[in-house]
Amino acid sequence: MIIIPAQLKRYSTGDDRCLKVTFETNELTPNESAQIHEALQKFGYLAFKQENFTRDEQDAIEGLETHIENTGKTPSQRLRNVLLVWYKHDAQGFSTFNLFYEHHMEKIINHFKTKLP
Repeated sequence: MIIIPAQLKRYSTGDDRCLKVTFETNELTPNESAQIHEALQKFGYLAFKQENFTRDEQDAIEGLETHIENTGKTPSQRLRNVLLVWYKHDAQGFSTFNLFYEHHMEKIINHFKTKLP
């Protein structure tokens, strides 16, 4: 668990109704920086409070179980949403998202087929 003082600087909404939240910290110790680096691209919980967490609150947070299902989306739904955002930014000459999606899914499938014995 990482608990560091931080200031909420900004937030924005994404195309798939997600929320991007940006925090800034004071200078961190090497251990704190390493903990943040280890957490990169991992699913977890974020707690923000304007005063220090009590020991009971820290214990309650520590006891939470993290499961990817908490996002409410399956991995295939997440991949489709990523491809949709990519398509909106760069259609690559495809006239519809379905054509874009099928093309890139086929590339992904073929990539993993090459890994089979």
